[in-house]
Amino acid sequence: MTTSLDQLKQTGTVVVSDSGDFACKSGYAKLIDVAVEYGKSKGGDIENQANAALDRLLVEFGKEILAIIPGRVSTEVDARLSFDKEGTKAKAKQLIALYDSIGVKKERVLIKIASTWEGIQAARELERDDNIHCNLTLLFGFGQAVACAEAGVTLISPFVGRILDWFKKSTGKTYEGDEDPGVISVKKIFNYYKQHGYKTIVMGASFRNIGEIKALAGVDFLTIAPSLLEELKGSTEPVPQKLNAAQGDVISSSRLSDKILINRLAAKADPIPKVSFVDNEAEFRWALLQDQMAFDKLHEGIKKFAEDGETLKELLRKKLSA
Repeated sequence: MTTSLDQLKQTGTVVVSDSGDFACKSGYAKLIDVAVEYGKSKGGDIENQANAALDRLLVEFGKEILAIIPGRVSTEVDARLSFDKEGTKAKAKQLIALYDSIGVKKERVLIKIASTWEGIQAARELERDDNIHCNLTLLFGFGQAVACAEAGVTLISPFVGRILDWFKKSTGKTYEGDEDPGVISVKKIFNYYKQHGYKTIVMGASFRNIGEIKALAGVDFLTIAPSLLEELKGSTEPVPQKLNAAQGDVISSSRLSDKILINRLAAKADPIPKVSFVDNEAEFRWALLQDQMAFDKLHEGIKKFAEDGETLKELLRKKLSA
């Protein structure tokens, strides 16, 4: 019988393996050695060398991942730059240049940036002025999603499971399937994008169970941890289409009638009025502040990403000083 994973793919969703555990795989030490040598070659004090080594290590990870997968890899800008538009742009360009120096073209790279006001504005300019493709992460609120689409970013990755975590802790309730707050959030974003003709890809991420995944069958992309992929492979439970990404023959047509059909099929939910945030910082910040979950999880995520980066950098400092 057809597996649940195959059924999920048949709904039009592109399934991506979450490579977040890549660092645990064999060859990790070799990549660190390459990064340390690069850091030393840049000279300066230990901090300067560690920063250079960290950038090189991220790019080496990306290169290794691209050697075994088609498509693109996401490489993260230092989370401490989340409130620094110009710093984010400069780091993105540095990472793209590093990739180019080892033979990886920018078309295969997504620069991962936190969905702050500054991050979204940086991504807007990188996409528009430099043709650098961006993945806006730590996205929890509708206002963040709207601003990202208006900014013309390539892809957003709303964190379904982290939204669920917040609501479970806040309310003490349990949620499943279509009632899951993370699922509800992504469905609204997806429908809004399709209703209003935005091209930004919606890639659901950070899943806690396969019920969340099945509830989003038909969304553009889903990035799924290996353990949940195996669970889907081992199941033959039905995966009915819940969202219509309008893939295949319909989406490839240039006829106006088909474009109208795409939007009707992809957004069966009630119409969502069009709003705008990308040129109004005060409104963006107010909307984020009013959404306690999104505000909390965005800042918590930035802090955790920064701590993880510092842990890795400390390892590199020790290697550089040895």
